[in-house]
Amino acid sequence: MKSRRTKELEIPKKIKLIVWERDNHECIFCHRYVEWNFANSHYIKRSHGGLGIEQNIFTACSRCHHDFDDTPKRKEMLPIAKRYFKSLYNNWNEKDLVYKKY
Repeated sequence: MKSRRTKELEIPKKIKLIVWERDNHECIFCHRYVEWNFANSHYIKRSHGGLGIEQNIFTACSRCHHDFDDTPKRKEMLPIAKRYFKSLYNNWNEKDLVYKKY
């Protein structure tokens, strides 16, 4: 049985489809068309408690997802993603994207 935390950090297919539609079926960085299953990038990493909610998930191609997650390019990509989320959600706040046990 999965823990509550694990469930909260997962991205359900329903959320992936909503995010993919929201992001116009393309990577938010390079604007390359991608399939729905690429709507799976966490702004706040899962390893840091990032929730699997629309406000924390974006669509990224394989290359941009890798760069965002695993390279020094993350530093320059983070503000782009942050501006993108702020343009979509009026009260977007990074603190709301992290799993809280209580």
